[in-house]
Amino acid sequence: MDWGTELWDQYDIIEKHTQSGLELVEKYVKFVKERTEVEQNYAKQLRNLSKKYNLKRSSKDEPECRFSSYQSFLDILNEMNDYAGQRELIAENLMMNICIDLTKYLQELKQERKTYLMEAKKAQQSLESTYKQLDSSKKRFEREWREAERAAQYAEKTDQDINATKADVEKAKQQAHMRAHVAEECKNDYAAQLQKYNKEQNQFYFSDMPLIFNKLQDLDERRVQKLAQGYILFSDTEKHVMPIIGKCLEGITKAGTNVNEKNDSMVVIEQNKSGFERPGDVEFEDYSQGINRASSDSSLGTPKGPMDLLGKNRSKNFWLFSKRSKPTVTEDFAHLPPEQRRKRLQQKLEEICKELQKEVDQSEALGKMKDVYEKNPQMGDPASLASQINQTSQNIERLRAEQNKYETWLAEAGGRGDTLRYKSHAFNNNGAHDIHSPDGAHSDESTPDPSQAIYAEFDDDFEDEELAAPIGKCTAMYNFPGASEGTISMQEGEVLAVVEEDKGDGWTRVRRNNGDEGYIPTSYVTISLNK
Repeated sequence: MDWGTELWDQYDIIEKHTQSGLELVEKYVKFVKERTEVEQNYAKQLRNLSKKYNLKRSSKDEPECRFSSYQSFLDILNEMNDYAGQRELIAENLMMNICIDLTKYLQELKQERKTYLMEAKKAQQSLESTYKQLDSSKKRFEREWREAERAAQYAEKTDQDINATKADVEKAKQQAHMRAHVAEECKNDYAAQLQKYNKEQNQFYFSDMPLIFNKLQDLDERRVQKLAQGYILFSDTEKHVMPIIGKCLEGITKAGTNVNEKNDSMVVIEQNKSGFERPGDVEFEDYSQGINRASSDSSLGTPKGPMDLLGKNRSKNFWLFSKRSKPTVTEDFAHLPPEQRRKRLQQKLEEICKELQKEVDQSEALGKMKDVYEKNPQMGDPASLASQINQTSQNIERLRAEQNKYETWLAEAGGRGDTLRYKSHAFNNNGAHDIHSPDGAHSDESTPDPSQAIYAEFDDDFEDEELAAPIGKCTAMYNFPGASEGTISMQEGEVLAVVEEDKGDGWTRVRRNNGDEGYIPTSYVTISLNK
């Protein structure tokens, strides 16, 4: 069944129905747009929430960062950030696949409908014009026929009039004959116009309008079908990201299972153990015998009793629960208990040694560059490196002095002086490597400087690290094209080395076996970090 046959006389109804259908599409597009705004606002609030509670994500020196419960909380914040990214993806896909697509299709339908309605209006106007011509010819025929009848009656009357001359009778008959001829022509014209109108009317009601109505029916059915696809996309858009959202929720669950209360307790001990011995018994001092107690305690800074730990709170009965004032922080960490002081000194010493190794490597590179410039002046001016070489030498001397200082403090604290080893080099006054003896002859062996013996542990197998060492590995759960600058493509199931963790922006830096590096979405992979 079609509109052209069943609704041939319902033009107004069809026009109203098709207009109402287009308005429904517009209403649905507006609804989806508002839904995307809800998703975008939701994602924005989630990101702000994650950022608000993740302010210390870069402060890995904070004591609480070592607790599994704290790390799990940070993992939850990262997962929520990834979850927010998926909500943004839903909003983006809804806008692209529904709003923009349907809006464009709607404009095409409007233009097509307008064309069909114009065709119908044109056909209607053509039929009305033909009808006016028919009506005009009919009225003319009616008028001319009456005039012919009157002329015939007048001729007959004149013929019967005895007073009328033969000329008058002949004239009246000619007039009647002429009127009859004109009336006959008008009759024929009227008949032709009637035939033409009937033909056009038949064409209008049985061909032109049914064809237009069927086109409008096809247009409306295509609109309904496209709208139905939009309804399905509304659901499929969210279904598409549900696996990734599920991974985010699984990550939150995993963060909860990774909490280890026993390890957290051990971290508390490791971070706060003072190294002091418990106070011994308080000796009885018999003043009646005139004997003064001599100090016999010989422990390293061990409190002798509650009063030694009370400080300003000497009037308190229980020093364990008294509120002590915050100690003044000193460079040698003497304000800390022995155990914590040794740990901090060891940590500081390792940091200095790493920094010193970098400066030594930099100095070596500058020395090699200077040698190249001296042998090949066209490649550069050796004098241009003087300031850098001088600055590097000063940095090395400063760091060596700091290393000596902290090693001395560490020895006083009873700690071991084991630090990172690095390549030691002798430098001339210009900061370049002194590889020639004073007389210009090449020296096969260099004599180490006794004052630098503390740094002179040589590692012949040490090589400069050109690439950052992987901190773990990851497995791709989904394909990623890596079309943007700085990203890298990956296939589902591919295993990559993790070079840099997610900083909270939803991206992780990885490396392939062939050395290619780039960023990938954190939510697209499962990550296993080295312990």
